[in-house]
Formats: sequence, C-alpha cells, structure tokens
Amino acid sequence: MKAVICGAGIAGLALAGRLHNVLGWEVVVLEKAPQPRAEGCMVDFSGPGYDAAEAMGVLPWLEELSYPVSEAAFLDEDGRCRARLDYDRLARSVNGRLLSIMRPDLELALREGLSLAVGLRFGVGPARIDPSTYGVRVTLTDGSVLDADLLVGADGLHSTVRAMVFGEEQRYVRYLGYHTAAFTFDDPYVHAELGNRFCLTDTAERQMGLYALRDGTVAAFAVHRSADPRRPDDARAALYHEYGTLGWLVPRVLAACPPPPRVYYDQVAQTDLPSWSRGRVVLVGDACQAVSLVAGQGASLAIAGAYVLVDQLAGARRVEDALHGYERIWRPVITDRQRAARRTARWFVPEFRRHLRVRRAALRFVGLPGLSCLAGTSLTGKQRPLLRQLAAVPA
Repeated sequence: MKAVICGAGIAGLALAGRLHNVLGWEVVVLEKAPQPRAEGCMVDFSGPGYDAAEAMGVLPWLEELSYPVSEAAFLDEDGRCRARLDYDRLARSVNGRLLSIMRPDLELALREGLSLAVGLRFGVGPARIDPSTYGVRVTLTDGSVLDADLLVGADGLHSTVRAMVFGEEQRYVRYLGYHTAAFTFDDPYVHAELGNRFCLTDTAERQMGLYALRDGTVAAFAVHRSADPRRPDDARAALYHEYGTLGWLVPRVLAACPPPPRVYYDQVAQTDLPSWSRGRVVLVGDACQAVSLVAGQGASLAIAGAYVLVDQLAGARRVEDALHGYERIWRPVITDRQRAARRTARWFVPEFRRHLRVRRAALRFVGLPGLSCLAGTSLTGKQRPLLRQLAAVPA
C-alpha cells in the first residue's frame, strides 16, 4: 500500500512515521515550502498528543527539546507583573505530562524520527488530483505523477488538497476575529530580562508574548483583534501598526522584527467540514480539525488524530471503512475543543481594559492550592477516554 501525504507539518510527519513503521506502507510526503518552516511559537504540549508521542517512541526527544518554563507572567506597560500562572503547579494538574516546546522543534523531532525509506520532498505540491475507485492519481507542480492507495491532506488551515477535493476555503473556515504572528530575533537585553519565564503583555485588544530560547535568540508571539480576516501584504508593517503604541519591551521587539518572509502571520480560525474524507482522500490536522490557538492543543490533537487514523487503517478491511472510523472516533474530541474555544475566546485577548481585571482575578484564583486543576482542564479540554481506549475502538 502507498500513501501520498501533502504537508510536512506536525500532522503529516506523525502520520508518515506511523504509516511506515506500524503498517509498512510506502509513504511520500510533499511540502510546497522550499524547506522546513523556521517560524513558530512555543506550544504547551499535553493531552492526547502527549500519549501518542509516548506510544510512538518520540517523547524522550521531545523532552530533550523542551524548555523549563517557570511561569506565564502578565506584565503592564511599565514591566510590572500584574498576574502569573505557575507552570510547575499547572504541570502537576496534568500529572506532570506537560512540555513547553517550540513548534519547529516538535516538527524537527518528528522529521528526524522518519525512516530513510519515507520520501520527503520539499518545494512541490499537488497541481491536480484524480480520484479513482481504488486509489488516487496526483499530478505534482513539477509535472511528475504519483499513484497512491491513499491521499492525505495534512496541509493546514489553508489546505490545497481540501480546496481541490472538497471545495473552496470559505465554505469550511470559521474566522474567530483575531490575527496572529510569530518570529524570532536577536536582542541580548530582552533575552536576559525574560529568564525562563513566558512573558506576556497585560493589554486589551492586542497581546504580545516573549520567551528566551537556548540559542540566545528571543521568540515573539503576537495576537490581536481584527474584524478583517484578510492577511496583510506586509506582515512587519502590520505589526508596527497594531503594536506600536505598547510599552515595556515591545518597542525593542518591533525594532528587531525580521523582514516579512521570516514572519509567520495568519488569521485565527477553525475548520468545520461535513465530512473529513471523500473516497480515498482524507484530511488530518488543521485541514479538517483546526481548533485555533484560542483553544490550544492544536499540535497535540494533530499527532493524536494521526495516531487514531493509522490505528483504524490497521484494523479495517477497506481503506474507506478506516477513514469513516477515524472520523467517527475523533470528530467528537475536536468538536468539544472547538466549542470550548468559542466560549472562552473573549478572554483570550480581552476587548476592554476592565476585562483585564477579571482575568487577573481568575489567574489568582487558579493559583490557590487545590484549584490548579481548573487550569489543567482548560489546557487539555474535557476529560475523555485515554488515547489507547479511543484507538481500540473497532472500525
């Protein structure tokens, strides 16, 4: 059996490794970008993806690449801490199964864990998709042709596979009213000020977060409210426009912001499709299950969803049955997380300054002994069966 996976992000890489290692499939991974993406933010990695990474044997490598974050600190315009969330207490609320890791490092671990037999091709993607009764023919942007038993769209929120097979993007993407950006830069002063804290501005309508990286650089993460879902032509200019009035370290961050090609910039959105598969074509990761950064757990759910899909393929007689089984098992988990995100979105970046006081009070409440489990529930979502129980459900 042969699979072609479009997208060398977290979901695509996790799926490729497991398809080859567990099922012995021939796998080709296509990535339209010319090289692995260097831009990306820190993610709190826990929940079902943590379980899947442990089962797949990559957890030790993720632990080595992770960062020892002491706290999330919310600082005002003068750099005074107005609220904090202790990460040790948060980790204990999920039984220590929590890692803070840069998204590019998570992809690195999955990529380096691939067998040399897995084909990984950058700078190429699908130009035409022709489904058949027993497979899929994919014509690539370089003119070559691949025939496969399964085509997987793991190519993110703006999926090309989804657009070609399921329909145009606006039918399936729900904009949540925010834009987000991430980039890294050099500034020894900012690096020293941060220490091992995840520092965020305690500001309304827009928020910037910073963390010091082990190579001496600083990673910046920004999110702001916007009624317009369109992405700007110049990401750096947009950041100056949105964050130029903030104080603390933000002016230094903006001055060090790299050129637009090195800035990740996108809308904050969720995906919602009536079906995740069509014939021998299936979607994984953000292409079908984007929960948005408002919800968190996107990286974790991407790996876990890939794990469940391979488990279904291992136990089903027909590929199509496995694809339906994967969606039947995994969609309720995603639906729950998406609903939770929409309920709490207004507290992610408060619209009014008075809401900042409410958020500060809530964080102080969470910090009380015995109540950090509330933060853990917020981080990992509603309690559901363990991954191994989900994966054991027959197709």
